[in-house]
Amino acid sequence: MLYCELGDDGRESRRKLAKILNAVWRLGGSIFLIDFRFNVPTRKTTPDAGRLDRIVAEARRAATARGQGYREQALKLYPWVCGRCARQFTHANVQLLEVHHRDSNHDNNPPDGSNWELLCTYCHEAEHRKYLDNAGRSGDQAGGEKDSPATHRPFEKLGALLKQKVRES
Repeated sequence: MLYCELGDDGRESRRKLAKILNAVWRLGGSIFLIDFRFNVPTRKTTPDAGRLDRIVAEARRAATARGQGYREQALKLYPWVCGRCARQFTHANVQLLEVHHRDSNHDNNPPDGSNWELLCTYCHEAEHRKYLDNAGRSGDQAGGEKDSPATHRPFEKLGALLKQKVRES
């Protein structure tokens, strides 16, 4: 076993470590265990009694702010079940449950939750993919703007070229 004491100065510690590893490499790598001990000075301070109170108060404020978001409201209103595939969720996997806005307007968040439905990540992605896929098939685009009709006609003179080629042959 090789014992090396490294100080808290990072540059000096790296230099010592490089020397040790170089020596191990020169010896054929036969040293299997190297014990490194870092001398890092420890601070002993008296515990701040008000610090814990501040942390708890901040955590409570953050929880209240989170509870005012529409996701938390939806999780309180609806059962933790996907509205499409009926997969059930627990506290362990509730992060996979997402809120889908039925009218696709994320600013429309009524307090009764009538514009929301809970979907699992996979069904939520499929719902939005379905919207984007179907947008190209109808007259409307996903963004709502209309495309202008195409004006370029690449085969416009093809008939004349074919007739000319038939005459030549």
